[in-house]
Amino acid sequence: MNLNSNITTSLNPSPCLALLSPPTSPSSSPSSIISSLKTSKTVRDLHQLHALAIKTGLFRDPLVAAEVLRFSVLSEHRDLRYGRRVFDQMPEPNCFSWNTLIRAYSESDGGHPSESLLLFSRMLLCETAPPNRYTFPSVLKACARAEAIQEGKQVHGQVIKLGWDDDAFVLTNSVRMYACCGFMEDARRLVEKSSLSPESEASVVLRNIVIDGYFRLGMVEEARQVFDRMANKSVISWNGMISKFAQTGHFKEAICVFRKMQLEGVKHNYVTLVSVLPAISRLGALELGEWVHAYAEKNVIEVDDVLGSALVDMYSKCGNINKAVQVFEGLPKRNPITWSAMIGGLALHGWASEALDYFQRMEKAGVVPSDVVFIGVLNACSHAGLVDEGRSYFDRMVNVYRLSPRIEHYGCMVDMLGRAGLLEEAEELVVNMPVKPDDVIYKAFLAACKKHGDVKIGMRAAKRLMELVSDDGDSYVLLSNLFASLGEWDTVAKLRLMMKELEVRKDPGCSWITIDGMIHEFVVEDCTHPRTKEIYLMLEEMAVKLQEAGYVPDTTHVLLNIEEEKKESTLFYHSEKIAIAFGLISTSSGTTLHIVKNLRICGDCHSSIKLISKVYGRRIIVRDRSRFHHFEDGVCSCNDYW
Repeated sequence: MNLNSNITTSLNPSPCLALLSPPTSPSSSPSSIISSLKTSKTVRDLHQLHALAIKTGLFRDPLVAAEVLRFSVLSEHRDLRYGRRVFDQMPEPNCFSWNTLIRAYSESDGGHPSESLLLFSRMLLCETAPPNRYTFPSVLKACARAEAIQEGKQVHGQVIKLGWDDDAFVLTNSVRMYACCGFMEDARRLVEKSSLSPESEASVVLRNIVIDGYFRLGMVEEARQVFDRMANKSVISWNGMISKFAQTGHFKEAICVFRKMQLEGVKHNYVTLVSVLPAISRLGALELGEWVHAYAEKNVIEVDDVLGSALVDMYSKCGNINKAVQVFEGLPKRNPITWSAMIGGLALHGWASEALDYFQRMEKAGVVPSDVVFIGVLNACSHAGLVDEGRSYFDRMVNVYRLSPRIEHYGCMVDMLGRAGLLEEAEELVVNMPVKPDDVIYKAFLAACKKHGDVKIGMRAAKRLMELVSDDGDSYVLLSNLFASLGEWDTVAKLRLMMKELEVRKDPGCSWITIDGMIHEFVVEDCTHPRTKEIYLMLEEMAVKLQEAGYVPDTTHVLLNIEEEKKESTLFYHSEKIAIAFGLISTSSGTTLHIVKNLRICGDCHSSIKLISKVYGRRIIVRDRSRFHHFEDGVCSCNDYW
């Protein structure tokens, strides 16, 4: 391809030479063209200046050609194909030009890192422009992005051979390459052997990279050890640990790091708050979430749409839906994630009509709903039993907004139909959905079968579930519970023996309550808390008062083949009741109690807590696996539909 004729033809359809001159009309000298390229802002400017350089013969100047290339591949209007043609037409690219194109390929999307490596191989054969210290960071970055460890080791060998291994920028990218490729020992060894001071900024950056690499491989403890041994930690180090702990499900650890950061006098910034809020949300630590919000306001940290979305999500998941609405309404700007957080939060609390109202407001505001928004809408319909509305919104998602339903949308539909007792329709949907049903869908369906006592359909669902996840503890428990509810104890015993033989474990039920900023965790029949004696005395008091109020234990929820009296005793030591007992002895009269439970609340606990709220005059908010329950004066916000 003749690059000269290609540019002239495409940009100069008429012979008018004036069109080739940029608006500033630079004189035809290398310095003037380079200066104009540095200040140019559009692709049209680039094309005109490039054409002028060719027309005047100045493109042969390596500095002019290098600047044309730089604008082509590194500006906000980058065009790699155009830039590559520019490079290939250079008579003799200088080192800067080689480095520019290698860097552009290493940073671009679309599978270009390998082009960086091919270009680097060509550069090694070029005697007039050998690699320098600015070449290797981009080449190593390309190896990291492509996870090309063998090539990366060869490049690292070249680094050592040429004596650039002590260069901070080259070293940083060498460590990142090994970490991204999963070779953590090599990465760690490079850091330990480096001549950098342990307290230097460059050393901190290297250790941050190693920590990130360990988290990538799920080596959480190793990451923590590196962090704890750091003599000097930057704000980026602290934020990285909080964020990674939260992203990997280590929510308590994320909050511990956040508190330690505060104790060591390191100032929280915008990123800190955005990083810790998801962990606070998952643990339902409302007091800490309120402190974070107050900190942002006190320190004039802008609550934009991103931080605002995190705060809306936090208040929703920590039980204060009214505050979530207040934060949402006060945001100067709202993005689809913000709307999704608000609609999803309302759905979680069972405020179905409000969730659907906000969806309509979103449409009127001209915001196109994402597929995540529809998950919130369908959940709202499911929790409120709005089956017809749910079907309608599912249809709108597909036919109006042209969104392809994901497994989560089908899960919402199956859950909605199952809760409503439409088991045959739910089963038909499961069988005919275009995506393969996952264990979450079958578990929701099986739970619905148990709730409505349909053993025939339940057995079919159970068979498919066991074929799908034969080693999943929750699946065995659901199946076992189905048979236990029917009194088929022999089958239950066989299932539990099978679980033991296969070493299948189930998630233990546990509940959290936050008192004075401290998160307290309880499991069934928990005796590990320092105030266990006081807690159990309160449980005894609760049992007496509930009995006086007419409470009759629902022993059908004790799925064990034991005596009735023992079943009644077992019910009162469920984790949420222990958490409530601790809350009653730890707070003043009238204080609202916030409980988070990792499993679905059982029917007996639901009935008990309604009475506890009336007897003790407390508002009790419980978030279980699927939704919120607001108990007050003997009534639950779910209206016993959950």
